[in-house]
Amino acid sequence: MGFSLASSSSLWYCYLNKEPASKGLKTVYGDGHQKITVKLKIPGLYTHQSRSSCCCKLEGIDFEERTSPGEVKKEIERCYELIRRLGRGVVYLGSARLGPNHPHYAQAFELGKEIANLLNCTSWSGAGPGLMDAVTKGALEAGKPVGGFKIGKEAGEWTATNFHPYLPLQNYLTCRFFSARKHGLVDAAVRATGSDKTAVVALPGGIGTLDEAFEILTLIQLERIGSPRPVPFLLMNYDSFYSKLLDFIDDCESWGTVSNGEVASLWKVCNTNAEALTFLEEFYAGEVACKFS
Repeated sequence: MGFSLASSSSLWYCYLNKEPASKGLKTVYGDGHQKITVKLKIPGLYTHQSRSSCCCKLEGIDFEERTSPGEVKKEIERCYELIRRLGRGVVYLGSARLGPNHPHYAQAFELGKEIANLLNCTSWSGAGPGLMDAVTKGALEAGKPVGGFKIGKEAGEWTATNFHPYLPLQNYLTCRFFSARKHGLVDAAVRATGSDKTAVVALPGGIGTLDEAFEILTLIQLERIGSPRPVPFLLMNYDSFYSKLLDFIDDCESWGTVSNGEVASLWKVCNTNAEALTFLEEFYAGEVACKFS
């Protein structure tokens, strides 16, 4: 099993046998930074014994580190530049694990194609596999522009490449820092002008999808997303995937940790692609009606 190590600390809690760093795989980023991927053998990783860990110090391994806040700032600026070139649009969040054989992949593909045609905008994602790949291919089939903020490693992949398998290099950025990637995903959905037609679409996903979805939802709730115009947020509840999450939010209302109807007012829960398309069509038609009323 191989791990990509990126840390500002030399302390790791694990049992390990270390192979020489020279056997690692060197990755060079576009900004000239390098990182070394080192293979670690971790006995009993999935055994009960592995839960009991000791403190080990790794020596002689080259780590990728943030040497200054300016590195993160520069990467955020590159994200903004990519958005400026390709245009804002619909931001898709979703699982990297659900491949072409999963029914949600086919649904996401069709949704990406139909929304791209409906809003005539750029489709954005994490430029990874799974449902991110589905919406990207859907938008490309519609003949619309796509963009992405890739990360070196997606969930479930112990090794990954910094290059997308089919997108042109000018259409995506491989981010070193998650913070920069998140800035990009948020800014791509900002409606800076009246002509911007954007949305955030949360497809079925895991921890990363929930992290990104609730962060953007919080920015919308607190009016800190940086958009002078409302940004529609859609939660795609394919096959009741998010129903237990919605039940949990109801429990939060019962406990008083969120106000009644507070979350429901921030997003639109859609069980089918048809519901999502109807909602977006009515959302932007309503804005046009208000403009000329």
